Amino acid sequence: QVQLVESGGGLVQAGGSLRLSCAASGNIFRISRMGWYRQAPGKQRELVAAIRSGSTTNYADSVKGRFTISRDNAKNTVYLQMNNLKPEDTAVYYCNADNLMTYWGQGTQVTVSS
Repeated sequence: QVQLVESGGGLVQAGGSLRLSCAASGNIFRISRMGWYRQAPGKQRELVAAIRSGSTTNYADSVKGRFTISRDNAKNTVYLQMNNLKPEDTAVYYCNADNLMTYWGQGTQVTVSS
């Protein structure tokens, strides 16, 4: 089992920044990939960014150049730095981890006002 706890969401004006954190605990040693997804009202959950065990990253086209995913292995934590936020970034953001199974955090709300 892997437990994921997100933090760092909130309300910000367009153009502002937020940093999300996801702390992993439990059976973390076989985690091969961690990522951030988001789900806006009435829309499907979508991948925002992911980072693999070899530090390879990938991003949704809509966030490239604005968001950065990183991790601190010593703290078992993955971060999502979000800059130049736009109203369309408003969503619940979920942390995700893959080992032999897929795990999800509880989600954190990000609201960007225009």
